Amino acid sequence: MKKYLLLITIAFCSFQIQGQTAQDTIEIKRVALAYIEAQHHPNPKLMESALHPRLVKRSVFRNKETQKDYVSEYFAENMVILADTYNVKGDKFPKNPRKEVKLLDVSAKTASVKLLADTWIDYMHIVKTNGEWKIINVLWQYNDVSEHE
Repeated sequence: MKKYLLLITIAFCSFQIQGQTAQDTIEIKRVALAYIEAQHHPNPKLMESALHPRLVKRSVFRNKETQKDYVSEYFAENMVILADTYNVKGDKFPKNPRKEVKLLDVSAKTASVKLLADTWIDYMHIVKTNGEWKIINVLWQYNDVSEHE
């Protein structure tokens, strides 16, 4: 019985080790940083390179008139346009913007990442398709939740 438990443990550990390579870690962080840096220095091509074409970015806001919450959604196309237009004057971020990437969980084909930016937090799901890591989901909020009103 102990031999079987040992074999199962070894097999499980081997699977876990194969789930994340050093290169995966580098690529996941690169993609998360490309997402934010494409907004810091307007770069739609960089943003597009980081996103899965089926990306959905969501947050919760409150309608001032009805006082009801609603979920806003943006898609890959919206994010590429945002990267091209949001910070054209260079006034949306501090001179040295915060861009802290925390890997929450990484497997062979999926990763969960927390990106801490200056005024908001992004929780990202990143998938590996055709050998490339791409952001497929983003759930975000402002640090100051009153901004959601």
